[in-house]
Amino acid sequence: MGVRGLQGFVGSTCPHICTVVNFKELAEHHRSKYPGCTPTIVVDAMCCLRYWYTPESWICGGQWREYFSALRDFVKTFTAVGIKLIFFFDGMVEQDKRDEWVKRRLKNNREISRIFHYIKSHKEQPGRNMFFIPSGLAVFTRFALKTLGQETLCSLQEADYEVASYGLQHNCLGILGEDTDYLIYDTCPYFSISELCLESLDTVMLCREKLCESLGLHVADLPLLACLLGNDIIPEGMFESFRYKCLSSYTSVKENFDKKGNIILAVSDHISKVLHLYQGERKLEELLPLGPNKALFYKGMASYLLPGQKSPWFFQKPKGVITLDKQVISMSSDPESREEVPMCSDPESKQEVHMCSDPEPRQEVPMCTGPESRQEVPMCSDPEPRQEVPMCTGPESRQEVPMCTDSEPRQEVPMCTGPESRQEVPMCTGPEPRQEVPMCTGPQSGQEVLIWTDPESRQEILCTGHESKQEVPICTDPISKQEDSMCTHPEINQKLPVATDFEFKLEALMCTNPEIKQEDPTNVGPEIKQQVTMVSDTEILKIARTHHVQAESYLVYNIMSSGEIECSNTLEDELDQALPSQAFIYRPIRQRVYSLLLEDCQDVASTCPAVKEWFVYPGNPLRHPDLVRPLQMTVPGGTPSLKILWLNQEPEMQVRRLDTLLACFNLSSSREELQAVESPFQALCCLLIYLFVQVDTLCLEDLHAFIAQALCLQGKSTSQLVNLQPDYINPRAVQLGSLLVRGLTTLVLVNSACGFPWKMSDFMPWNIFDGKLFHQKYLQSEKGYAVEVLLEQNRSRLTKFHNLKAVVCKACMKENRRITGRAHWGSHHAGRWGRQGSGYHRTGSGYSRSSQGQPWRDQGPERGCIVPVNKQISIPMHLIFII
Repeated sequence: MGVRGLQGFVGSTCPHICTVVNFKELAEHHRSKYPGCTPTIVVDAMCCLRYWYTPESWICGGQWREYFSALRDFVKTFTAVGIKLIFFFDGMVEQDKRDEWVKRRLKNNREISRIFHYIKSHKEQPGRNMFFIPSGLAVFTRFALKTLGQETLCSLQEADYEVASYGLQHNCLGILGEDTDYLIYDTCPYFSISELCLESLDTVMLCREKLCESLGLHVADLPLLACLLGNDIIPEGMFESFRYKCLSSYTSVKENFDKKGNIILAVSDHISKVLHLYQGERKLEELLPLGPNKALFYKGMASYLLPGQKSPWFFQKPKGVITLDKQVISMSSDPESREEVPMCSDPESKQEVHMCSDPEPRQEVPMCTGPESRQEVPMCSDPEPRQEVPMCTGPESRQEVPMCTDSEPRQEVPMCTGPESRQEVPMCTGPEPRQEVPMCTGPQSGQEVLIWTDPESRQEILCTGHESKQEVPICTDPISKQEDSMCTHPEINQKLPVATDFEFKLEALMCTNPEIKQEDPTNVGPEIKQQVTMVSDTEILKIARTHHVQAESYLVYNIMSSGEIECSNTLEDELDQALPSQAFIYRPIRQRVYSLLLEDCQDVASTCPAVKEWFVYPGNPLRHPDLVRPLQMTVPGGTPSLKILWLNQEPEMQVRRLDTLLACFNLSSSREELQAVESPFQALCCLLIYLFVQVDTLCLEDLHAFIAQALCLQGKSTSQLVNLQPDYINPRAVQLGSLLVRGLTTLVLVNSACGFPWKMSDFMPWNIFDGKLFHQKYLQSEKGYAVEVLLEQNRSRLTKFHNLKAVVCKACMKENRRITGRAHWGSHHAGRWGRQGSGYHRTGSGYSRSSQGQPWRDQGPERGCIVPVNKQISIPMHLIFII
């Protein structure tokens, strides 16, 4: 994460940048300086997971009760000295960082292969140098912190931006994390989590001002340095030749510094001595070899600009508008800034892309969204506009669409997206509007047409779909509740996101105003801003967004807003053909959840858009996502709408919610048996039934181990679990532990989607699963130990054990799945996934398994594509659920 090579450079070349500080002393100083203000630290939780996970064992699936105890101690230590903590988690992967995400996942796959090789060779856990965080750690950490009463937030974009913004806007004591991007952002102080001594509350503060002194730069130069060195947006190889050119001309190369250190010094020297010389006189791309990567470069630069900030590297013309290859747009988040930066991502585009903030603009500022566009849309924020400012919005459109925010509008402001539109939608709301600002739509569509197409943006719907009869305002300010337009009225104090994505994030609000403020991503106002989403119901989308931001759900908002989700690596052995990947096992559940969340498509699932799944599993090169269709499910009494599930508070609705949850697992027929099970074992039994029906290579010994560990866990203290040591490490048990934990995260998704029929605490792992304890029970069960031994000779547990086992076995029998001991296995269990025959008719995917079956890891060129269901073809096993 962060800037390439900067972490090592700071540690080895510029150690004076790092200063040892004490949080207790800093908090006291903060209170004296700001009386009545609680010292607050913003925590980048994703950077802290490795630090927080202190249990010695990590290979067996997670020591969750130990981990929960460690989190509690962490929170208590800061609370004791009067410091408030705000925790941020990544809520989604931004599109321009997907390549970096994929690169890290593939690297993790190689590390996992090494881990399993070590286990098979040594039958023990590898050393901490091969440490891999347990599956689901980030998901369950959110709920653990909320259980501990902490304010926990989930981001709507890359978390580091929201962390830096929050720290700056709320005058926080500092940021706690481990990401050199926090040295680049001009925000509050940055503290290292890896150097934190919890007992003394000492840590290291990394000072960006001292870094600048060492490099001869200004703080405002750091985003430029970061992009030239490479970060999560700018590939490292993009400026490789430029860096070596700087190095070759650098006269102060120090032999005792490493190569990367000298490169950083050389690039900094070039910025301070060459680029500074021409700053304000020549365009930045004339000084740098940007070439076709110009848009990406400026996107990376702008990603570091926080609300109210601007960059001196965005060249400024006297009247606030410049042209860089006829592709320009303002990049400053400062509402008063007039500086302009290139925006259009098409290097061959002949159209100009401008944003005008000059109070007295006199020149035409055209804007286009496509190289062949012929439609012009004037835009201007001049209170007394003297000239039309065109903007084109479509490749085939030829209609001029004037747009203006005159406080007393004198002209009609139409906007059209198609030749046969019939709908008019008001776009502008001045204080005394005299004209309706219509907007028309194209032909033969029943869906909403929005000007903003990036699912990660928070921009406004401009109009509804073709042939729609409904009028829709362009946007609604969540604070003022007033309709807004492409340019805002001076008195409307609207919050706006900063423009950072040139290729995908074309700002719908195109003119600036001194009172416009940037949106606080953690703020969920009474009215949700509309965007391109998979769901058209804004009320439901608002609820999903609120739950997402408050870290109360998992993946629900991602599915409904962008139709794209991801799941990171799991400890799975790519050489073990007997157990399928968790990505495949739980896919039918996700497909039914898609059907529930994308309810607009419930009656026409075959035409409903596929959800893009970026799930890591052995053999998946992650070149593109798997396209997964929703899967219809049968709920007793009919599938309820999300409004009923989420908003109806009648007591009987809990029954409907539970019915819907069980239908997602296709276990409606076992409802009575499951309802008879006490908490927290009800959710566990539901998960075990599903697993044993889906996977034939799970046997009776596995079931005994799962149930025995859950029962024994209830009577064990944290210290007892710490001292527990399995005889050796079994690779299959490692996979089973991770498989169950991934099942628990799937339960979080389903429970969130169904309106929370079960308490989340019922399937938090610290209440029903411990990795080492499961491993011990697995080894005992595999050796044929009696149930009494597994239950540690506890008679009260014996009755519960047989009851839970009976529930699981009875439910499996209803699905023609008889759970047998390993001694009764036939030869077909080796290297096969699922039962021969009926097991895959349950998925409803349109395919059933052939009589011979197929190895589940077969990979083919069709990965990620959608195969028509009316054709009888042979498909790889990894595609079995994609339709």
